[in-house]
Amino acid sequence: MSTWNIILLASIAVLALKVVGWLVPPKALDHPTVARVSDLLTAALLAALICVQTVGAGQGLQLDARIPAIAIAAGLYALRVPFIVVVPVAAVVAALIRLFT
Repeated sequence: MSTWNIILLASIAVLALKVVGWLVPPKALDHPTVARVSDLLTAALLAALICVQTVGAGQGLQLDARIPAIAIAAGLYALRVPFIVVVPVAAVVAALIRLFT
């Protein structure tokens, strides 16, 4: 099976999942448990994506200046610092660590 066949099959599968999502009745999605699970699942998937992109390097782990920068950003978010401040501060932390290592 060629790469294009795999891409085509994956595209069809994604389209089918989207159509199935539109067929779910709104009443089923209004249930409090379903709403809570979908909210938590979204946050968990985003956190997993951030972790994989931050420490993943192929099949292994890459521990570099991004880890302390993410930790600083998380701490600033915990203190409710605005996003426009968090990003430059995290970038400066990563740059300084890369400068001295």
